[in-house]
Amino acid sequence: MKPRGPLMIEHRLIEKMFGLSQKEVLKMKNNKVVDPLFVDTIVDFIRTYADRTHHGKEEDILFVKLKTKDLNEKDTTMMNDLINEHKYARSLVGALLGAKNKYISGDKSCFPVIIEKLETLINFYPVHIRKEDLEFFPNTELYFTKEELDACSRIFGNLIKNDP
Repeated sequence: MKPRGPLMIEHRLIEKMFGLSQKEVLKMKNNKVVDPLFVDTIVDFIRTYADRTHHGKEEDILFVKLKTKDLNEKDTTMMNDLINEHKYARSLVGALLGAKNKYISGDKSCFPVIIEKLETLINFYPVHIRKEDLEFFPNTELYFTKEELDACSRIFGNLIKNDP
């Protein structure tokens, strides 16, 4: 399996979670009430799985290795864009959590902010994932030798075995 294989498998789980999240957001919109437990669950999922586990592999392993390669301008720009998108997702999650905390403290005016942040995350991740799956991963694998790809695959495979 190529290094992108485990990353793409993780993408499928992230997509599944956001597919389920759409239903919860619709319920909250219809009921005009925030479900704080759902917000905490999605925040935990994003922070633990999507960001620390998944983006961690991309940023701390793949991107670090790519920075040692002579990437063309397009691939360098895309890698930097992806890093910025990861930061953007982190900022959305922080804003979502902040709005949820205000909401449960009694500030019901945060309801639209919570819905907007959730919908933004739900719409953001599929676009981000498509960019990685269809363009970035295939393009950047061309910079590595077969041995380097195999070594990276082993690293990802070992990390997956040790993931909680």
